[in-house]
Amino acid sequence: MREGWAYMMSDRYPGTIYIGVTAHMVGGRFSTAREPARNFCRRYDLTRLVSAKRAERITDAIMREKAMKKWRRAWKIALIEKANPEWRDLFAVINGGAEEAGSPISRG
Repeated sequence: MREGWAYMMSDRYPGTIYIGVTAHMVGGRFSTAREPARNFCRRYDLTRLVSAKRAERITDAIMREKAMKKWRRAWKIALIEKANPEWRDLFAVINGGAEEAGSPISRG
């Protein structure tokens, strides 16, 4: 079974937040796979990957996504700020060396 990622996109601190899931985070192939997700991110200009958590199975990532969508907004912001207080775009971190010390990417 393939890995999956539950992730959060935003436009800025503390702007609009989109929560999604993908199997294509690493290797430059990341995309919001479903059409409604692409449309939402495009409509609100959500270009910053602010949180990502890897799961060994895509089904686990889907469960995480569904759980996070039920959270209060304050909880989502707290999760982002715990690992990524500057709300940096983490896509390059994931694809360029998430093993670096201090990386805000959760690998499990």
